[in-house]
Amino acid sequence: MIKYATGLVIASLLFVSCKKTSQIYSTENINDYLPLQIGKYITYQLDSTIFIHFGTKDTVLSYQAKDVVDAQITDNLGRPAYRIIRYLRQDTSQQWQPNNTFEVTPTGNSIEYVENNLRFLKLEMPIHQDFSWKGNSYLDTYSSISDVPFYDNWDYTYDSLDVPLTINNILIDSTIKVTEVDDSLGNPNDPTTIYAQRIFSEEKYGKGIGLIYRDFIQWQYQNCSGCPEQGYTGYGVRLSIIDHN
Repeated sequence: MIKYATGLVIASLLFVSCKKTSQIYSTENINDYLPLQIGKYITYQLDSTIFIHFGTKDTVLSYQAKDVVDAQITDNLGRPAYRIIRYLRQDTSQQWQPNNTFEVTPTGNSIEYVENNLRFLKLEMPIHQDFSWKGNSYLDTYSSISDVPFYDNWDYTYDSLDVPLTINNILIDSTIKVTEVDDSLGNPNDPTTIYAQRIFSEEKYGKGIGLIYRDFIQWQYQNCSGCPEQGYTGYGVRLSIIDHN
């Protein structure tokens, strides 16, 4: 009788455990947060940070950007994908001009995004708080010829799920945030600092809309005789939605 009762207890615990796991992983689909219908567009305020005067000063250049889902294509592995064209203009008095082309491949479990020949895993299933994945795992960040070592070992993590958010007077009922990296080293304001760096990146997605906000900055600072590059090198990009269809 004791063994029978013990078995019932264990079975009950397993049932409860499985039930809780099922509830945790019963999540929304990533395609809801990056819809890819042809003709869909999002317009952004784009603020680009660059360093001028031989890396001694930062400045921000502002544009409007419009990302349009242009066509369905196949990627280099023969999978269904979509081409997105980015158009830029200074303000509403100017005509849109094509500036860049991106490739998006929804795989079911992830969404791959190719930008400047770099493939990122932007979203990953399942969507739940604190779920993490290596979003830059396709990138060469470690070889001697890598141009993007700062992308190494980022942990993309879901945060702030199903949160209403207002950006530029646009109310988005349900959003998710993906934190990607937040690292810093040294203090460039300290005159004794020889080397410093800052890397920060996060993105936010609106349900039924797509990417609604991106904040990215990476820079290195060197202050030493014989350094290959004195001052700051790097750049930053901030996108925030101002319109969509």
